[in-house]
Amino acid sequence: MTGITHTTALWYASRATGVVTMLLLTVVVLLGILVNRQGRLPGLPGFAVTGLHRNVSLLAVAFLAIHVITAIADPFVTIGLAAAVFPFTAGYKPFWLGLGAISLDLIAALIVTSLLRARMSRRAWRAIHWLGYAAWPLAVVHSLGSSADARSGVVLGALSGCVLATAAALAWRLSQAAREVPRAGRAAAVLSRLPARKAGL
Repeated sequence: MTGITHTTALWYASRATGVVTMLLLTVVVLLGILVNRQGRLPGLPGFAVTGLHRNVSLLAVAFLAIHVITAIADPFVTIGLAAAVFPFTAGYKPFWLGLGAISLDLIAALIVTSLLRARMSRRAWRAIHWLGYAAWPLAVVHSLGSSADARSGVVLGALSGCVLATAAALAWRLSQAAREVPRAGRAAAVLSRLPARKAGL
């Protein structure tokens, strides 16, 4: 008789929480890309955007913690707590799990610096948070390389959706940035045309 055992339950939990974590991290990244300089999204005030970003981030961290714990507890592979923190030290698929460990470390740095934000310079805090964006692509590659079921079916579809949504948001943000000409630049452009117009007269 076959069924879900303790071992397979851990395996399913690890995979499921990994997928959910990926989806939530994608939402966090999308919010970071789409929010304008005033900290707003179309149709939402600033405080609502801040609350949404914080709550989704906390939820992503919670699922990430469960993902790591169930992966370590799964007896099918030997990962160990140290390998989850120190990159490329796992006995099982060290490269792919190492990328996941780096992503985890970057997210941990974001959490710590957010808690210490009042004691840090804004410049240092922003630099670390910009670096934190690297956690997302590392998590995507980690997912594809560490699990064969992520290369087909529903999981691959979810990962593809995350990548496409992020690419679309990034393309939109870059197009918006290209259209935004600073006022000083606009004034300089107008002034630079004035002599040419006079010469034409």
